[in-house]
Amino acid sequence: MDFEFSWVTFFLIMIAMALADVCWTLYFIDVEERRAHAAAFWSAMIILVTAFTVTNYVENKIYIAAAFLGAYAGTYVTITWKKKVESREKSGNRT
Repeated sequence: MDFEFSWVTFFLIMIAMALADVCWTLYFIDVEERRAHAAAFWSAMIILVTAFTVTNYVENKIYIAAAFLGAYAGTYVTITWKKKVESREKSGNRT
């Protein structure tokens, strides 16, 4: 087994996993709001983005750390953004 490490791959996996978790979060929001088409879109995007991530960290286990960091960041940023949007909508300021 070849265990070469690349910072570029590490950051690409981290970004891809962050994007996957953004997709997961938006998927659950759309499922909860019963928006079938939007939820189906996010479901497909989850598969697409996760495929890249998994194929890379299966080859080198150190990339699991990148996936972990990306997953955390993706969910955190998406939920924070959603809360800000909801707060603006409640206050009537939709700018």
